[in-house]
Amino acid sequence: MADLKVIYEDNHIIVVQKPVNIPSQGDKTGDIDMLTIIKQYLKEKYGKNGNVYLGLVHRLDRPVGGVMVFAKTSKAAGRLSDQIRTKQFEKRYLAIVNGKMEADNGILEDYLVKNQKSNMSRVVNENTKNSKYAKLEYKVLKYDKDLNLSVLEILLDTGRHHQIRVQLSSRNHSIYGDQKYGGRGHGKQIALWAYSLKIIHPITKKEMIFEAIPEKIGSWKILEGIM
Repeated sequence: MADLKVIYEDNHIIVVQKPVNIPSQGDKTGDIDMLTIIKQYLKEKYGKNGNVYLGLVHRLDRPVGGVMVFAKTSKAAGRLSDQIRTKQFEKRYLAIVNGKMEADNGILEDYLVKNQKSNMSRVVNENTKNSKYAKLEYKVLKYDKDLNLSVLEILLDTGRHHQIRVQLSSRNHSIYGDQKYGGRGHGKQIALWAYSLKIIHPITKKEMIFEAIPEKIGSWKILEGIM
């Protein structure tokens, strides 16, 4: 468990940096996942026998790395889940996308439907059965004319399946390295990273912000001065 990067920990929550290509929770692949890794870390650190409680409050897509918070008690899990419902749980991402955005900042709003068989989502008409409203805000941090790539900061307002990837790709701004949604950079790591998380501590009620700024997103180094 030496590779686990713990950003913050107390009796109620643990905040970690999820590596890329590790599932947030167990899936059909049977690969090691964050819940299992952190439970093992807690068992070893505190010498606990048997099962360790750890609440999964939110998820990151398997190829995406960045900041995640887990609850160490059921009370903390419930209160953090309430924050997600009441929009007090703020998630910000960095992404490198194809092309130049039409505006330096903006809001993207769509309705999405998830295909269970393909594990992909798509933008649909508002009246489509099982569609869910999706909203995000973005700000352009940098545009590289030679590469025709833009670095975006994204504030996620809703947490739909593959939301950032789908909303951007539907506007021909697919994320670099995103194999599922038509991104350039075949075989490269997806250039999407959850860099900032703001929560209200479930017990102390103190506002807390946790950040993990990567040296690079995917295969692209973050140039100095954009943050």
